[in-house]
Amino acid sequence: MSDTNSAGTILIREDTRLPANLSIESEAFLPGWRVVKSLDRSTLARNIEGVNWNFFYLAGEIRATVLGRNQPRTLRRAVKCVLAKQEGQKFNSLEITKVVSKRFLGIPFMSVTAHSRHIKQGVGLVPAKDFVLRMPVAATQESGLGSGGERLHAEVATRQYMALISSS
Repeated sequence: MSDTNSAGTILIREDTRLPANLSIESEAFLPGWRVVKSLDRSTLARNIEGVNWNFFYLAGEIRATVLGRNQPRTLRRAVKCVLAKQEGQKFNSLEITKVVSKRFLGIPFMSVTAHSRHIKQGVGLVPAKDFVLRMPVAATQESGLGSGGERLHAEVATRQYMALISSS
């Protein structure tokens, strides 16, 4: 556990679906999360991409600062704070990018910076079924010669775009 407070540490959610032919050695870190032991970030990314899966990097760093000395339990508390800030986000891994232990007026504290990561088989981060394409629909006249023609055209165009998205 002493090597976990270095940059590049990867945590993976316990229920994450992984490729069948990819073996990752890990150990429990927090409830529901495991720390990858034997691989660094770049090797893990190469292994995941080698089996035609993707290891997405989600932009935006997450920071947390907690009081305490440079110890594993302090790191756990800081990572727990980072994960709490990302509550509700759909990601299945986390990369610790920076850990700094300092003192201010004699009080020790630890700052952790992390980035969300996501392991997935497809090339899109958002599934096609969750992606909604909205097209402006022309105002239709309820009566008269053009009744329903514009509406039918808008529905056909929307179906065409949805078919394009779901097939990519």
